[in-house]
Amino acid sequence: MTVSVVLFTSDLRLHDHPPLRSALASADEVVPLFVVDDAIGDAGFGAPNRCAFLADCLRDLDSGLRERGGRLVIRRGDVAAEVRRIVSETGAGDVHMAAGVSGYARRREERLHGALADVGCRLRVHEAVITVVPPGAVTPSGAGRDHFSVFTPYFRRWSEAQPRAPFDAPRTVRVPAGPGSVDPPSRAGIPGVSPGLPEGGEIQGRRSLAAWHRHGLGRYEERHDDLAGDATSRLSPHLHFGTLSPTELVHRARAAGGPGAEAFVRQLCWREFHHQVLAARPSAARSDYRSRHDRWRTEESAAEDIAAWQEGRTGYPLVDAAMRQLLHEGWMHNRGRLLASSFLVKTLYVDWRVGARHFLDLLVDGDIANNQLNWQWMAGTGTDSRPNRVLNPVLQAKRYDPDGAYVRRWVPELAGIDGGAVHEPWRLRAEERARYAYPEPVVGLAEGLARFREARGLD
Repeated sequence: MTVSVVLFTSDLRLHDHPPLRSALASADEVVPLFVVDDAIGDAGFGAPNRCAFLADCLRDLDSGLRERGGRLVIRRGDVAAEVRRIVSETGAGDVHMAAGVSGYARRREERLHGALADVGCRLRVHEAVITVVPPGAVTPSGAGRDHFSVFTPYFRRWSEAQPRAPFDAPRTVRVPAGPGSVDPPSRAGIPGVSPGLPEGGEIQGRRSLAAWHRHGLGRYEERHDDLAGDATSRLSPHLHFGTLSPTELVHRARAAGGPGAEAFVRQLCWREFHHQVLAARPSAARSDYRSRHDRWRTEESAAEDIAAWQEGRTGYPLVDAAMRQLLHEGWMHNRGRLLASSFLVKTLYVDWRVGARHFLDLLVDGDIANNQLNWQWMAGTGTDSRPNRVLNPVLQAKRYDPDGAYVRRWVPELAGIDGGAVHEPWRLRAEERARYAYPEPVVGLAEGLARFREARGLD
């Protein structure tokens, strides 16, 4: 009996899974393996919300495999050592896995190549699993240009690529009896999980996708910035953990057609854009993509402002609503992310890494490529062609939450203020303001803008 191993990482699904499909085609039996890597937690990336969502995903994946006659083998420890141990236990000739883009993923692949070569086992790394178009598959014209640094030309080239057809889930998965497994983790035993965290797993992801196509996709273009309407897909956690295939999402959206589908595909491409930037410049996870020599306020000098921002008590209702949604759900509307990050890096003039770290502590879809590079985009150190743009939280509120419904949902102490007046509580008469237990703004917008412009040498 020939045996192959499939190492699951950020691709926790059975539908449209090229490594699993290839392994099943080339071997009599397959070991579906996931290694709970302690190094991730030791490096500070084991956020409770993502650990809880991961627990859901692993239990769902195990259940799906058992329905097909198999099971998920879960090990804990060093990935390379555990994979090598499985290979030794089963005599596997191949290990299949999806290609990653982060520095961590690349180091993992290098270590696996070395560990498996020692025991005569081949590592087969599959592209176009975590992304539709592999990073580096499309590049700008000109010698020495290994990635796109501007989104629009990347989107044009990306759109011309022909993605492979999605694969169905396998009907049967035969797993050798020998390899032992630890029990799948449970979110019930994980402290610090946001109370409104969504459920993970491929089954839930596919349900959400079906509902999105029925009720949201067609109106996405006109409604995706509507904060109160909550009209985004909310599929980002499933893309992050790979319980949904980005290739399948693109195929289904293009098949549906229409302006909403086109706008949704464009947003999916933003994710791919950031992945190809990080693949080419792994240091952008921690260092400025474009150095500006910013003189950010130190964490010590800005400690009170940072705490107010993190806790949703800046005195700017829309900023606070977004930050409170993050605390409660482990997720935030994309328009809220833009506004909250602009407020921290431009109005409070705090280093983008402070905000990126806080988001990674809480976001269930906390993805290094998208999180870090979106923060750099807003900080003006990344790929934004207008690095000095500043989002005004009051003007943004009037545009994207005109009736104040989003603010009243997340800042209940202001629920008694009708309409758009909720966005500027400081304009109320003193006796009215006294009725609401809500802080004064941590800084005036004009003062924050002046500080930013002076620091950037714009005056």
